[in-house]
Amino acid sequence: MTSASAIPSPVSKLRTYGSFVRFEHTLFSLPLVLAGVFSSPGAGLGLTRWALIAIAAVGARTAAMAMNRLIDRKVDALNPRTRGRELPTGAIRTPEALMLLVASAAAYLAACAALGPWYLAVSPIPLAVFAIYPYLKRWTPFCHFGVGVALALAPLAGYAAAHPDLARPEVALWLALFALLWVSGFDIIYATLDESFDREAGVHSMVAWLGRERALKVSAFLHRAAALSLVPAVVSLLHLVPEGPFSKPVPAVASLLLLTAVAALLALEQRWAENVNLAFFKVNVWVGFAVLALVLVARSAAGF
Repeated sequence: MTSASAIPSPVSKLRTYGSFVRFEHTLFSLPLVLAGVFSSPGAGLGLTRWALIAIAAVGARTAAMAMNRLIDRKVDALNPRTRGRELPTGAIRTPEALMLLVASAAAYLAACAALGPWYLAVSPIPLAVFAIYPYLKRWTPFCHFGVGVALALAPLAGYAAAHPDLARPEVALWLALFALLWVSGFDIIYATLDESFDREAGVHSMVAWLGRERALKVSAFLHRAAALSLVPAVVSLLHLVPEGPFSKPVPAVASLLLLTAVAALLALEQRWAENVNLAFFKVNVWVGFAVLALVLVARSAAGF
């Protein structure tokens, strides 16, 4: 007979689910969604639309992580670094993970339907990307770009949800390019943790293919390109100022400082790449918020 103490409490189970989907990693995607929302004039959203955007964002991200964990559960069970995850240890059973996937995808689809028919029509696209990218490591060392594409959808989704007319998408497109380059670069850093295992197990990654040193050079190149991709985004926002890009010098200078801060954070991430916990979980989390601050400051200069 199972003792009462062996049955996990609701709070403990909730923490297990939160760990399973890495809820804290929302700090990477949420600022990008918000940056997309504020990337173009308008976005005077009511409370209902804000709530629907939040439900769609959380539902999509939870579905993405649930898919990733389900697809990778056998590989995770073999990898010494990941065999302690919830599915390999049995802390969460496969039917539970499937139910979480179905529930989160349903919440996402319901929010898209409430936003409008067009949003429901395009809603399968992110789900398809989320389903494909875990398999890329079985096929190609360019798998890191699959994660980048998945996160690049965040500012585009935020922009589209806040601007049904899809007018002036250029800033959101630059933000999507930034996300693609940034996330692909830091995923290469993260892959250094599994270099030996990936080679032994035949799992593809840039690190296993090129070696750690050369793969990190690719990551550094992607991060430099990511910082540069923000320049046209800021210029586009500042040029929306009716009197000219520098008619409001304080926001313009603040935008330059924030742009420098993003570049500095990405440089620190590369410098501390040997300490993945520091580079990935400490430095990296501030990048998205710095980009959001950059968009908000440049937007204030544009007066919208």
